[in-house]
Amino acid sequence: MTCLYIRKRRQYNLTSSSRLLKPTASGGTPRSIGSTTDMESGSVHSLQTHHFTYEELEEATDSFSGTMEIGDGGFGTVYKGHLRDGREVAVKRLYNNSCRRVEQFLNEAAILSRLRHPNLVLFYGCTSSRSRELLLVYEFVPNGTLADHLHGDHAAERALTWPLRLGVAVEAAAALAYLHAVEPPVVHRDVKTSNILLDANFHVKVADFGLSRLFPFDVTHVSTAPQGTPGYVDPEYHQCYQLTDRSDVYSFGVVLVELISSKPAVDVTRDRSEINLAGMAIHKIQQCQLEQLVDLDLGYGSDEATRKAMTMVAELAFRCLQQNGEMRPPIKEVLDALRSIQEDGFGKKGDALIAPRSPDTVHAPWDSMSTTPSISQ
Repeated sequence: MTCLYIRKRRQYNLTSSSRLLKPTASGGTPRSIGSTTDMESGSVHSLQTHHFTYEELEEATDSFSGTMEIGDGGFGTVYKGHLRDGREVAVKRLYNNSCRRVEQFLNEAAILSRLRHPNLVLFYGCTSSRSRELLLVYEFVPNGTLADHLHGDHAAERALTWPLRLGVAVEAAAALAYLHAVEPPVVHRDVKTSNILLDANFHVKVADFGLSRLFPFDVTHVSTAPQGTPGYVDPEYHQCYQLTDRSDVYSFGVVLVELISSKPAVDVTRDRSEINLAGMAIHKIQQCQLEQLVDLDLGYGSDEATRKAMTMVAELAFRCLQQNGEMRPPIKEVLDALRSIQEDGFGKKGDALIAPRSPDTVHAPWDSMSTTPSISQ
């Protein structure tokens, strides 16, 4: 294992680094999902989706019984339901006391009604604006959230082995790459492990688009008040009020660290300097202390291939967590790197898959499996 001194580097080409992605994750032509004015029209009737009645969803959830409740988020409660046609569904019931509930409802319905990807939760429809309540209906994903399995109710089961975690990372990145490639692009704005659902075979379904934004064409950022979840919010977005696709990349970097460490993004029981997982990860990597960050039970200390793969994912997370958004890789590049790691952990010529030289913000030595000569130059 070598300690590499990461030195100052010249700026990336800013012209290309903040440009919006064009190809889809599958390599095809992006499908238009409408304009921002469609979302802001304020009418549910213009959405290309099925409209449920309040009564049929009330029946499906046993009158929104507490026994059917499966989740509780910032904007509403989620219930499991059974439609008359036999489908199992998840019904999101927005809080009545939320002053932004109509905006959140229209935003999520407008975006999801136009998106189709195997790693995005399937949207079945919603109630109409004349309904007693604003309800959103999705496919039911039975295996809980990634957060549940990493450090929640299912963590003790230890079902998420390292190969499964790497697969989750690949599929979540594929979903984000798709979002960033459609026209107009979509920035999720709330990427976190509790918004990554897992099916019975641990395949990913990214959910919760209430904070997502459609980007106008040919812009590099949207000026908007920061929103998101503590521990995941892009620090540059928080400071400058400029949302870009690299804001999602930062949040995904936190998810990658959670995958290799099994630690939550924020934990007030940790030492004060380590409450924020992103900061903790940067420090441990810089100080050649990766073994103090990763979950050793995943095989980091006992299996050479696992150790190399986890180290490369740590390197990738390190790039995603840079303070300067233009120093972060686009999500498509992150996806390609993860797929290469998943295949065999090495590039075509046997060299470890490595990030380019580190950004200006990093000066300290850190532990790395990297062998690419250009890194240490």
